[in-house]
Amino acid sequence: REEFVRDYVFPMFRANAIYEGEYLLGTSIARPLIAKRLIEIANETGADAISHGATGKGNDQVRFELGAYALKPGVEVIAPWREWDLNSRASLMAYAEKHGIKVDSAAGDKKKSPYSMDANLLHISYEGDILEDPWAEAEDDMWRWSVSPEKAPDSPTYIELSYEKGDIVAIDGAAMSPASVLEKLNKRGGDNGIGRLDIVENRYVGMKSRGCYETPGGTIMLKAHRAIESLTLDREVAHLKDALMPKYAELIYNGFWWSPEREMMQKMIDESQQYVNGDVRLKLYKGSVSVVGRRSENDSLFDEKIATFEEDDGAYDQKDAAGFIKLNALRLRIAAKRRK
Repeated sequence: REEFVRDYVFPMFRANAIYEGEYLLGTSIARPLIAKRLIEIANETGADAISHGATGKGNDQVRFELGAYALKPGVEVIAPWREWDLNSRASLMAYAEKHGIKVDSAAGDKKKSPYSMDANLLHISYEGDILEDPWAEAEDDMWRWSVSPEKAPDSPTYIELSYEKGDIVAIDGAAMSPASVLEKLNKRGGDNGIGRLDIVENRYVGMKSRGCYETPGGTIMLKAHRAIESLTLDREVAHLKDALMPKYAELIYNGFWWSPEREMMQKMIDESQQYVNGDVRLKLYKGSVSVVGRRSENDSLFDEKIATFEEDDGAYDQKDAAGFIKLNALRLRIAAKRRK
């Protein structure tokens, strides 16, 4: 649990990674660690093959196997979904019932699984069943981690997160381990209806798929991390990070966590976090996360004397802006004259 958050979730959130503008990669980021443990156990036991239960239509088969081959090039991978006749959820449920394997079933139908669900410390996902119709609204009792925003408390919850080098180290002044941080944020967020997502995404294998996700803690973390970076990151560094983020997120989504390009990007991202220190205060209310305060005693690049609309005692000479504007307008003026 600690390894997952410390070595996978936190590094990913230093990048503010989001896939296709919305998805916080809760399933994707869990797969590199699972692949790592599969290979570690194979090495410990002398096994020359590993197996996974991912469907032949999904991303997870790619993620598990890319990770496994990156860590142990000669390993054999056995994927029953691609080889056996158990190639649907209905056939799997029938097999489980026949052999006395207990699994969750839909209400009133033991032969039907409610949803395809995947949970870890960062999120829980739901796919299948009525969600295969992108027009059908998800049933409210599907969601397991959060109350609906309509039923969330009528008064806001305030929370303060403390950062060191881009990672949360304390909540409301209390130092906490990475896993404990995420657990607490999941609880606070879920209680306030935060973190629900219903999207249609582009899978790496080529098809579109609808998924519903609950990521209450991650939703809070993303908002807070961007807030502390807004104070402490140089403008060009921040803009470069934003430009590279979609590629970084895509690498994780597609299963390339162990690739040299992801590792190269991670080094750059981690270097950018050396001065991302300070505190962020947030308001949680009926599904929304609002930043209401941010501070960094030693690393803030925000200068009140320069930014003020009042008298700045010479900290900023507004006349300098005229030359700056003229130089930046030069190419625009030349083009405008030529094209008249």
